[in-house]
Amino acid sequence: MPAAIEVRKVPIHSVADASELAKLIDDGVMEADRVIAIIGKTEGNGGVNDYTRIIADRAFREVIAAKGTRSAEAVREIPIVWSGGTDGVISPHATIFATLPDDKVEKTDEPRLSVGFAMSEQLLPEEIGRTPMIEKVADAVKVAMERAGITDPADVHYVQTKTPLLTIHTIRDAKSRGKQVWTEQTHESMDLSNGVTALGIAVALGEIEMPTDDDVMHSRELFSAVASCSSGVELDQAQVVVVGNVRGVGGRYRIGHSVMKDALDQDGIWEAISNAGLELPERPRTADLDGRLVNVFLKCEASQDGEVRGRRNAMLDDSDVHWHRQIKAAVGGVTAAVTGDPAVFVSVSAAHQGPEGGGPVAAIVDLG
Repeated sequence: MPAAIEVRKVPIHSVADASELAKLIDDGVMEADRVIAIIGKTEGNGGVNDYTRIIADRAFREVIAAKGTRSAEAVREIPIVWSGGTDGVISPHATIFATLPDDKVEKTDEPRLSVGFAMSEQLLPEEIGRTPMIEKVADAVKVAMERAGITDPADVHYVQTKTPLLTIHTIRDAKSRGKQVWTEQTHESMDLSNGVTALGIAVALGEIEMPTDDDVMHSRELFSAVASCSSGVELDQAQVVVVGNVRGVGGRYRIGHSVMKDALDQDGIWEAISNAGLELPERPRTADLDGRLVNVFLKCEASQDGEVRGRRNAMLDDSDVHWHRQIKAAVGGVTAAVTGDPAVFVSVSAAHQGPEGGGPVAAIVDLG
């Protein structure tokens, strides 16, 4: 049986700040050696060269190392997923997951939060965007599920990944070995890596059958309702964090999910919160959350038809500000209006993650 989970959301006061994690440890809320995953937003450009992710990663790992007893290698292996870009009102923050010792666990047979982690086999640059990557991601998701104690895919509500994208260096490496990459546009490869990873998650959870290479980025009706995929230059494997519910594990927290059907779909956010087990009135308001919402995690995408609810927008035609930043700011505002808190995890580039023009939503609540 996996261990019960403590989960807290903390603000990040500057790019290299991890003081709030240090405070949680100093206050005895969680132990440094029991931190098992961190998922957060940093304030960079969200692009290929967003080094705020690397700076934040270093800051949080340094705190874990300084306040715990794990080896440097063990600290490096902790899954820490940073999504760059806090456009609009989105506030930099981190959600920290740690296991609890048995004597601090609230016992219950009701479903409660469980987390599992795995790394895939190495992903070669020529595999990004193609079925070998789908297969490797799917295998890693299954391992992470097993480590979380989850046997039924229906109990998986959120899969956060970090995968490599293509850089000039890795493109050159593939060519030197006589291989072709899916695209030589490094920024486009961010969408590509996220999309093919989502297909791997969907395959692992039985949401879709194994797609073909031609389906990648084209057959948008193929998607996962629980995938949240991010990519960067930090690694050459798929880093997979599976979050779901398990009976008997104990603890106070539970996760649920839904999807936003489009960029304005507040109901999708409320449905995820309700699915997590928080009782809400028919027409909920922010005050109904009563401090029980830990955080929400969303992916968003500009609809390829250039419209939202029949109204034309110019995001996909804008040569000054990339649509990544525009849709992230818009959905971030919609989400913060629901939660009453701008520290929400809203990430862009949602190909094959939720329905076209929308995206998955996961919510973690404190059931006390």
